Amino acid sequence: MKPIHHAAQQGFSQAAELYQQVRPDYPNEIVNWLKQELQLDQSSCVVDLGAGTGKFIPYLEQVTSDIIAVEPVQAMREQLSLAHPDVKTLDAHSTEIPLPPQSIDAVLCAQSFHWFANIETLNEIYQLLKIDGHLGLIWNQRDIEVNWVKALADILQLLEQDTPRYHSGDWKKVFEHQFLFRLESVKVYSQVQKGTVEQVVSQRLLSTSFIAAMTEKQQLELKQQFEQVVYEFTGKQPQDEIEFPYITYAYHFKKI
Repeated sequence: MKPIHHAAQQGFSQAAELYQQVRPDYPNEIVNWLKQELQLDQSSCVVDLGAGTGKFIPYLEQVTSDIIAVEPVQAMREQLSLAHPDVKTLDAHSTEIPLPPQSIDAVLCAQSFHWFANIETLNEIYQLLKIDGHLGLIWNQRDIEVNWVKALADILQLLEQDTPRYHSGDWKKVFEHQFLFRLESVKVYSQVQKGTVEQVVSQRLLSTSFIAAMTEKQQLELKQQFEQVVYEFTGKQPQDEIEFPYITYAYHFKKI
């Protein structure tokens, strides 16, 4: 069993409640993606792997009620159970999921696969899935085509060090030399998160794993830096309303 990355273990343990409050939702189109691309319906049994605080569960619930959430960080599971008390939750790692072989129609990894992108995980998912089962990988990413969003992303990139991230593309390497899954499609959606600068910019960025693991003093300094960047580009103060643009990437793999 591979250990949880220190940034995820420490950062998400300390900021689980903030994560639940400020992380963006997913675009409504993702429900049709689950139904049409992954061919899920009311009879489907699905696993939400690396479920975190359960941000993706409302979309799964619009398709099926047979949902199993797998999350190894206790603080995140506690938030998940508060928000979704009826969902079955497992304390397990991606490489050791205590479920019967070929019992699952689809495994979904929303904002999580980059943390455990290894062949051991793919092998575990493969043996859990039924014949012709599905693997869905979903990420919300900041739209760096917008100038102030790019400026914020540049700050984050200087701080992330060895933390696994979607935008690095390292997670793709595990699919290069394997014969377990084939890529069926990639869908791209856009959305905005609306709220005050403090809510959807600075508080959201403070929920990032490697920032949440920092000291309170460091976080306060970064919060001020984030808000200063937004002010310089938009003239908006922390309590002013703003729309934070996101692009959502949805990858559909099928079991071979």
